[in-house]
Amino acid sequence: MNNRISGALRSPIAFSVLAGVIIGALFLVGTGADPIAAYEAVLTGSLGADGIGSTLTTVTSVLGMALALAIPLRAGLINLGGDGQMVLGGITAAVTGLYSPLPAPLTVVLALLAGMAAGAAYAALAALCENRLGVPLLVSSLLLSYPAVSLASYLARYPLKEPGSSLPQTRSMPDGVALPAFGDSTVTVGLLLVVLAAAAYWFTDRRTTFGYEIRMTGLNARFSAYAGVERRGLTLKLMSVSGALAGLVGAIGVLSFPYRFVDGSLTAPGYTWTGLTAALLATAAPLGTVIASFFFAVLQVGGLAMERTTEVPRELTQVLQAIVIVFLAARLSFPRFTRRKVKEAV
Repeated sequence: MNNRISGALRSPIAFSVLAGVIIGALFLVGTGADPIAAYEAVLTGSLGADGIGSTLTTVTSVLGMALALAIPLRAGLINLGGDGQMVLGGITAAVTGLYSPLPAPLTVVLALLAGMAAGAAYAALAALCENRLGVPLLVSSLLLSYPAVSLASYLARYPLKEPGSSLPQTRSMPDGVALPAFGDSTVTVGLLLVVLAAAAYWFTDRRTTFGYEIRMTGLNARFSAYAGVERRGLTLKLMSVSGALAGLVGAIGVLSFPYRFVDGSLTAPGYTWTGLTAALLATAAPLGTVIASFFFAVLQVGGLAMERTTEVPRELTQVLQAIVIVFLAARLSFPRFTRRKVKEAV
């Protein structure tokens, strides 16, 4: 039993989370707050009967974006254009939902596919900028986000704006054009779609030749090139899948409450950066990405409950996230963890 506990604590991720919790507790003590009461409020507010629905709704977006960014990150590619791809997928889904002549159930499916296609095409554009023009992917994906977000904002504020509304939002989706919800909660089948995407990522990563090529490229791009992996084609494929998942998250957001595209509603919560943090914490591993996404969703939702019940600012949860990442980076810098990472990938 002691060996198992010792082995778990030697894990970089477990150590980083534990270190973040301990340092967060020290911060709380330094401000005169009770760390036990604060952490209890986080858990109760996020996992209790009144908060689990909000947590699962948040997990849908955080996990979706974490998967979108983890897939290229597994090959050493950094996609910073999640916001643009997500928003473009959302506004495309909104246009499809508003103007599709098909029955409501088919319109929902079409809107999801259209959002994924828009996100995939826009991410592929960033990949082409690197492959053809030599613009680093990190730069091209980030800069392409701005025109996408601006275009969606223009459409929501002018051509598609709801008449008589003072808010920058599109008209509401027609009756029936919405993702089915589980019971009376706000949790929709969008969560199921994201979980299926996570399962597909795990299967591809661990059970296919393509997944092996991705892992090897992430560990040593030059070696994978010598082995016959075509870097440009891999970049285009991974970015397309990444953008499709980001577009799916945007489409799910539009087809869920409040069933319309609201300017800023997809980017304001910071799903892209939280998802990137989760992917980094898990080193882009499929199962670890799921766990890390749930962990950060708990912090995000529980932080609000902690602020309400203990008067501790919810920004503490953001400090915890930063501490976890810093400690993870420090632990992974040691050679023994680098060797372990190579062995696990193989």
